Amino acid sequence: MSVLVCLVRIHVSSITRTLSFSSKSNSHRVFQIRVHAMNKTPKNTTQKFVQPEGSAYTETNELGQFNECPANWEYVLEGIRKMSHSIDTSGDREDDDIHPPKERRFVVLASTLLSSQTKERITRGATQRLRQNGLLTADALNNADEETIKKLIYPVGFYIRKASNLKKMAHICLTKYDGDIPNTIEELLSLPGVGPKIAHLVMIIAWNNVQGICVDTHVHRICNRLGWVSRSGTKQRTSIPEETRKALQQWLPREEWVAINPLLVGFGRTICTALRPRCGECGVSKFCPSAFKEASSSSSRSNKS
Repeated sequence: MSVLVCLVRIHVSSITRTLSFSSKSNSHRVFQIRVHAMNKTPKNTTQKFVQPEGSAYTETNELGQFNECPANWEYVLEGIRKMSHSIDTSGDREDDDIHPPKERRFVVLASTLLSSQTKERITRGATQRLRQNGLLTADALNNADEETIKKLIYPVGFYIRKASNLKKMAHICLTKYDGDIPNTIEELLSLPGVGPKIAHLVMIIAWNNVQGICVDTHVHRICNRLGWVSRSGTKQRTSIPEETRKALQQWLPREEWVAINPLLVGFGRTICTALRPRCGECGVSKFCPSAFKEASSSSSRSNKS
């Protein structure tokens, strides 16, 4: 999934994360997150990527409680960062958005809603068609015919439901927030079609406010493969992204909360794919308890078929 129209810079620790969203010659690109990570070296290591000594250690969470971090997590994250340098993201780069802040935030919300379970190019096309027809404000969507919205956003995933949710969402934003969008996770979650992933993503991009980690299917899959998360009180994998988010936030340092999503999404699209992960090309496979297991099982099932 891609992420939205605005250029927001979040400076956390020594890493600069750029969240971009723009419009260019009446063509809209769905939100993209670009992470410009400075060469961050794991603690107590040299520039060479080596396997650390020892096992897991603990860090304190927001409540001051101690939570055990997965062994070697910093080295895995650094290894994925190094691999990400070879991923071409030139097509993701956009210029600054020209919309007024209130309108820009509404576009962020609407476009994020459309992008759920939909490929980037399809979401981009749907958002562009809404823009070209002047339907990217709360007022315009509220007054638009639902059938017209359906035709314009087709073929995004669940377009019929999303057309209905866009109208309902626009009405709420218009009557309750004067055309703007909510600025808290709780209020965003009250909007139709908005779940935790969308709510946290909108808070980051629209309001430059990091309240939690944005966990999509890539982050959910990879964190489980790496053994970074488990169900509370067990060693079983988390079953849904929201469980993964809560488990990940228990130990991952807050300065990594924004960067982790685009980093693992790129990694999940190119190497740690859902089907037949390319473990042989992965630079951190020696740290992964799932390495070569899912790839071989997928191949076995394919041969039996």
